[in-house]
Amino acid sequence: MNGPPSWLHVAHNDSPLIVSMPHAGTYIPADLEARYVSLWLARKDADWWIADLYDFAPDFGATMIRTTLSRSVIDANRDPSGCSLYPGQATTELCPTTTFDGEALYREGGAPDADEIARRRAQFFEPYHAALKEEIARLKKRHPRIVLFEAHSIRSRIPRLFDAELPHLNLGTNSGASCAAELTAAIERVCDDRPATFTHVTNGRFKGGYTTRHYGEPARGVHAVQLELAMRAYMAEPQSPSPQNWPSPYDTVRAAPVRVVIERILEACLNFASP
Repeated sequence: MNGPPSWLHVAHNDSPLIVSMPHAGTYIPADLEARYVSLWLARKDADWWIADLYDFAPDFGATMIRTTLSRSVIDANRDPSGCSLYPGQATTELCPTTTFDGEALYREGGAPDADEIARRRAQFFEPYHAALKEEIARLKKRHPRIVLFEAHSIRSRIPRLFDAELPHLNLGTNSGASCAAELTAAIERVCDDRPATFTHVTNGRFKGGYTTRHYGEPARGVHAVQLELAMRAYMAEPQSPSPQNWPSPYDTVRAAPVRVVIERILEACLNFASP
């Protein structure tokens, strides 16, 4: 029996909590490398060091699902139909052709056409979501309700995507449709009790990506939430990222306070799912 592909990491556990990381990777298949303007640009928008930030989650009994693929190869958190998650606002595609800042990712003539996008979807997107579906089904047999927690991070200032500086903690619940109001309130209480240095918002610029919106079905006991974390909470952010200064290293001292907040959020998820 074949196991998961090398770029897909699934760590099974038995608590009613799944932590998904679709943007934690930087791997680019060798046959694609030469088509990018630069490999630095192709990796620029990764959710840098998010796996390090959440390395305690298995101790909470969380099932972990993450990809080592760069999101520039395919974005596992985009609608595979191509529909925008944020109509009228700047975003990136299923197979991005630009960075968040609008920089071209591919050399002239190198962007994937519809046939290649379909192949990448079959090769990369579908196995990731098959693993998600399998883990949701497995845990639903054990628990009447489960929480699918989408762990993300992003640079604090990206003028093309949002105005001014992003709050530290950005909770997305598809405007309340992807999880019970009780769970949202529990997480918000943690955020309200945060250190004063951490700002937060619910369903602001980021309301949850494809995974949150697609799998969150509170009526059948699957509650999905997304936390988009501003990177300044755990690493230094240069004013103008460049190959010389980005990504900056993971800062364990800087990350320590926000890790406590994230731990309490995951505890709130578990308390909700295991009343």
